[in-house]
Amino acid sequence: MKLHPFAIGAIALASAAGANAQANTGNVTLYGIVDAYVQVANGQSTLSRVQSGGLSGSRFGLKATEDLGNGLRALFQIESGINLDDGTNGQGAFWGRQAFVGLATPYGQLTLGRQYGSVYTLSSEFSVFSNNSTGPSTAVIGGFGGYEPVRGGTTGATGNGGPARVNNSVKYESPSFNGFKAGGLVGMGEVSGSTTKTRLADVYGRYTAGPFDAMVSLVDDRVASTALDVRTVSAAAAYSFGDARVTGGVISVNDRGTANADGQGWWVGGDYRVGLNLFKAQYVENKVKNGEGKTRAIGAGYQYDLSKRTNLYSSLTYFKNEGAGYTDRWASSLPAGLTSSSDRNITEVVGGIRHSF
Repeated sequence: MKLHPFAIGAIALASAAGANAQANTGNVTLYGIVDAYVQVANGQSTLSRVQSGGLSGSRFGLKATEDLGNGLRALFQIESGINLDDGTNGQGAFWGRQAFVGLATPYGQLTLGRQYGSVYTLSSEFSVFSNNSTGPSTAVIGGFGGYEPVRGGTTGATGNGGPARVNNSVKYESPSFNGFKAGGLVGMGEVSGSTTKTRLADVYGRYTAGPFDAMVSLVDDRVASTALDVRTVSAAAAYSFGDARVTGGVISVNDRGTANADGQGWWVGGDYRVGLNLFKAQYVENKVKNGEGKTRAIGAGYQYDLSKRTNLYSSLTYFKNEGAGYTDRWASSLPAGLTSSSDRNITEVVGGIRHSF
């Protein structure tokens, strides 16, 4: 079939326009992590199971940026958590890990949606066992009056996830000033007539210079209908020298409600890389301020990198729970029957594999 020269020109123009639109749109990246492990825990009884997310939470996501010119970029990210052991969604929502859209400018970045709170970032990036569900992780810290500053919960102002992940949120982060960045986030309670009494406010600062990295965080969470009024103050730092890194931090929870269920946790750890091998150890302590309740966890971990994207890992941790009337803690939710009033301590052994794409 012969085409008229005009038709050929029209097709060429349409193709060029399509190519230009594609270039302006930017590339959408599909990414993910699949991470599963075998866990054996011994307390009052013994528990053996396959779990998801030992080094990193299993997930898949989409993200992209578009260059709008003059230093302005549009961006979005949507990320779904996966419970790899049974195929269900994590975090109680399909895009439960993150879901936001925004603009980046020379004066900072503004985003709207479901986003990480600062205490989640601090307890993850400054901990060698992160805030996942294995080892002496920072996930042990919390549970004061049912309020979970690291794991997140359903009692905060913005529902599922606060304060670790904050729904209905507006977040601003400044550009870097000689290594220092500051940011703020407001999670709107979306309750008529209760703008200031039901909301989450989060401010933070982070300074990074060479081998030194430090972060401070303040989260204020209020729910008028339940009289929840909790303030969390956190600080952490890390220092790298050669193939070694040391980390540490503290999280203090001030319950200003009637329950007055204050608490504090802290951790110190380090890791050391030898070629494809990574060795790590950490100590974590979680304590109720107005009582004798305390959890201490000490453990060691090992990681072997089969490639840049695939890792084998293991850990051995001992959790000691003590104090009358104190709810026993573990790095993950505590299964019924694992501890008892006469045997409250837990020894945990883990072995798993993580693959990133």
